[in-house]
Amino acid sequence: MIVTQLEDILGTERDVHAETWNSRRLLLAGQKMGFSLHDTLIHPETETEIWYQNHLEAVYCIEGEGEIELIPDGPTYPIQPGMMYALNENDRHLLRAKTQLRMICVFNPPVTGQEVHDENGVYPAAAGTDA
Repeated sequence: MIVTQLEDILGTERDVHAETWNSRRLLLAGQKMGFSLHDTLIHPETETEIWYQNHLEAVYCIEGEGEIELIPDGPTYPIQPGMMYALNENDRHLLRAKTQLRMICVFNPPVTGQEVHDENGVYPAAAGTDA
């Protein structure tokens, strides 16, 4: 069994900060579950371009308000508590936070822990994966 308390990873290498977000990585590739699980904060009044070319992601909003826009041609969906979206086609998107968003994110394949978005909003493919 794997048990992780959020408070135990705050301020550690599993608490990854970027300019517009903070990802607290609860479950990682090394734990061999086949997916990773993140408690992510999106900073208020920010916009982040993201394009997970090497990962599929499902996101469940538990706090805040914002929107997600598929690019380049839309559509745009409001984000609010209770809303889930899944990027099942490696969708390129803009994530906009009106207020702080708190999102629970699941990635397949799982991330290793220290990934940050590159200049295209992409996480690198994990070693040994076909991306």
